[in-house]
Amino acid sequence: MVHRLVGKVAIVTGAHSGIGLAIADAFRAEGATVYASDIKAEPGNISPSSEARLDVTSEHEWDRLVGAVKEQQGRVDILVNNAGGTNYEYLHDFNVENWNSLIALNQLGPALGMRAVLPSMMEAGRGAIINISSIFGARSVAGIAAYHASKGALLNMTRNAAVSYARQGVRINAILPGWTRTPITEAQDPKLNEEFIGRTPIGRGAAPAEIAQPAVFLASDEASFVTGGRTPGGRRISRDLTPSLPGSLELDI
Repeated sequence: MVHRLVGKVAIVTGAHSGIGLAIADAFRAEGATVYASDIKAEPGNISPSSEARLDVTSEHEWDRLVGAVKEQQGRVDILVNNAGGTNYEYLHDFNVENWNSLIALNQLGPALGMRAVLPSMMEAGRGAIINISSIFGARSVAGIAAYHASKGALLNMTRNAAVSYARQGVRINAILPGWTRTPITEAQDPKLNEEFIGRTPIGRGAAPAEIAQPAVFLASDEASFVTGGRTPGGRRISRDLTPSLPGSLELDI
């Protein structure tokens, strides 16, 4: 195996399960020192050998985590903003508390993470940030309004950051997964999953490891000329994917 991340120090959020866990494992396999973090982790010491607790919406917890990594390793080379969530509310009846909570998790959290690592990356003249958005950050289906809003904002924030910090040597890219087998998708309406997978050209959803491999590339020096990019899953959706409300729309995704 070619170890593409030897000597790199990475922080991966939402690494308890699903895509985040797969990315953390893939980075380790490629030689990186990985600080896996998740809100489900037990509070305690921060080290590469254990999962660190991180509420990505907390400035204090970001400062604590990044400060500890820099104290132990001297730098942060890679940040993967993977932590996120969803809800299924429509605009006509959404709950404001639920909306604000999801926007904070999916949009504010990555912004705080970037703010925490960018100064030292700029000083070092190098760094890689990967934001896990969603195919629904670029295209739409009916419903899940706050999810669309937050993941779209994350995609545009990625573009803005890429332009803002490219000359300082920091590369910032987004991955836009389609349907991927994670605890979130496994817990949602099976009819929704069937609809989505049925319109995937390959005829199945992705395994988390299949999302992790593009992340390895984007984090590695092989992607030294790649910034402001997005790696999407390709599919064509021909009608509403939300079973509870009928409707039709035609989207290229």
